[in-house]
Amino acid sequence: MDLDLNQKHVLITGGSKGIGLACAQAFLAEGAVVTLISRSQANLDAARSQLLQSGVQATRVHVCAADLRDPTEAARALEQACVAAGEIDVLVNSAGAASRIPAFELTPEDWQDAMNSKFFSYINILNPALKRMGQRGQGSVVNIVGIGGKVASAVHVAGGAANAALLLASAGLAAAYGPKGVRVNALNPGRTLTGRMQGLLEAEAAQHHISLEEATRRAGAKMPLGRVAEPSEIANAVVFLASGKASYVSGAMLTVDGALTAII
Repeated sequence: MDLDLNQKHVLITGGSKGIGLACAQAFLAEGAVVTLISRSQANLDAARSQLLQSGVQATRVHVCAADLRDPTEAARALEQACVAAGEIDVLVNSAGAASRIPAFELTPEDWQDAMNSKFFSYINILNPALKRMGQRGQGSVVNIVGIGGKVASAVHVAGGAANAALLLASAGLAAAYGPKGVRVNALNPGRTLTGRMQGLLEAEAAQHHISLEEATRRAGAKMPLGRVAEPSEIANAVVFLASGKASYVSGAMLTVDGALTAII
């Protein structure tokens, strides 16, 4: 199936690890050119090396280190990406995560940090990218947000609020930029076997004196499908939303959590 992504330039924030890196692999498999953004140059270099080992041409993988919490840094990274590989056809936002802090312990600084880490790290790159897409009359955005924006958690109120703000921004921007030929969608992944979750499982295994395999099995047993997601499974949904096959999908909020969250 031709997803109309060949030679398209895809900018992926948080692209050096986890779901972001899986997205890079999936877009490259469709013939796209990718630019990865992360705060760590070392992580970016490692990610690029991993992608090139699969036989991808070096000219199809670019990297840029930037702290997207800073709007100036975000604007610089966007410009650098466009100079390196041309205007952005697809933006995938996967950077940033807010700390989980019990509600009774939250400080004003914690609330501010949650918004900077999750909301503004997306908005600072999204806003200028959308303007450029709008001027060209084409483009697609997929914001990978998190189910915490739909389901409140007492230990993730600040981060969940940032996620909820991103969902509303995604819907509003889809309506605003639709007449300019730009689509904006959001995707809410459930529990996914990324490096971050691997660390949580290792901690749980140590706490309960069980093997990592058993901790993983127990986590999967709580899921309706009997397992947690692989990053590639989230990436496949992202690629579809970004592709020409989803040409009339905009303003959608797609939950990919294996039916764990029973909401409509």
